[in-house]
Amino acid sequence: MPSTPSAPHALGPSAPAPGAGAMIARQAIMDDRQAVVGYELFNRSRTQTGHTAASDVLLVFTALSHAGSEELVGRMLIFVNCTHESLAGGHLELVNPDKVVLEIPPLGHVAAQEVQARLPILAGLRARGFHLAFGHQVLESAYAPWLPLADYIKLDMAVLAPDQLAVLVSYAGRHSQARLIAEKIETAQQYDMVSSLGVRLFQGYLFSRPTLVEARLLSPSQASIVQLLNLVRSQAPTSEIEEALKKDAGLAFNLMRLINSAGLGLTREITSFRQAVLLLGLKKLFRWAALLLTVARSGGTPPAVGQTAVVRGRLMELLAREFMSPEQADQAFVIGVFSMLDQMLGMPLEPALSLLHLPDELAAALLRRDNAYGQLLTLAEACESSDDSRFDQAAQSLRLSSQQINLAHLQALAWADQMTQG
Repeated sequence: MPSTPSAPHALGPSAPAPGAGAMIARQAIMDDRQAVVGYELFNRSRTQTGHTAASDVLLVFTALSHAGSEELVGRMLIFVNCTHESLAGGHLELVNPDKVVLEIPPLGHVAAQEVQARLPILAGLRARGFHLAFGHQVLESAYAPWLPLADYIKLDMAVLAPDQLAVLVSYAGRHSQARLIAEKIETAQQYDMVSSLGVRLFQGYLFSRPTLVEARLLSPSQASIVQLLNLVRSQAPTSEIEEALKKDAGLAFNLMRLINSAGLGLTREITSFRQAVLLLGLKKLFRWAALLLTVARSGGTPPAVGQTAVVRGRLMELLAREFMSPEQADQAFVIGVFSMLDQMLGMPLEPALSLLHLPDELAAALLRRDNAYGQLLTLAEACESSDDSRFDQAAQSLRLSSQQINLAHLQALAWADQMTQG
């Protein structure tokens, strides 16, 4: 999301920044009657270096929040590529899983232990209602634990020979309930061949090339997001939250896009902010706004600040899960993000925090490093600065091993990279 100049100390309404474009491509997935059953989405936004930002689960959040999935996919299934690091991301809580197919990549170096280790996350996503799609590699014996979770298996026509296809289709039919999709079909001969094997879903240039859709988005001001966070945190009446949304066109636009998207699975269009707030719920609204704050930067704040805040929050959340309740882990995420509020808002931390009226326990963690939250924050800061002494002291006090911390840090870095791309 582009930065939005704003007065950091003000809490009143401000004019939204001009709309900016985020390029999303879609490619149809067809059935044997040539009817579209879904679209695979690709992130085609360009980074500053000119490279294409990686497609990821965040694309779902971007598509639903900023473009409205009705414009992109209608009521069809959304197929989106993911990374294993992003699958536990909190942004997945913002969408109804019923229409989302997560495309799970194979592991770089297949090891039975690693396949087994990722099984609980995949099983949990499917239990929540997400559909899972895998490449043809899932039919290899090493991936046997994943195969029962497959709703779709993609067969890559660019790399599979006809005799391989026949074996894989037969094996999939005997050992899974998955629907097969032949992808990268470029010729009628390829289509006829896979059809004769019993494949009934198809994707490729023979049917359609990816088409670009420019998602227009408005950037809310930092001040408006802070005000919204404050209202949600204090469980203000819906009428007050509604008024805050009305004062910032970017905030209102993004929320209504999200709430009216097919991804939330609503049967009728929501036309009022009151309905939107009630349907989304305060917990989801708070996380959504907290993530927006990390990318709605003031003009002079470097982009790295927002990314560091997301890494810090995610790292603290992952570590908190080792010994805290899920609700407390959510609080740890918030503390990590807000620990850089001084840099995001361009003012000292204490007055910045006073804008949010946080509970004493959270404020104590941020200002004095008191309690377990404060120790987690100290540990996160030590990871950033490579301060071995502080790292060892904080890890020991929290009874966390170096292996636990390093793994969580790598996961947090990968997740934050996806959150701040594009």
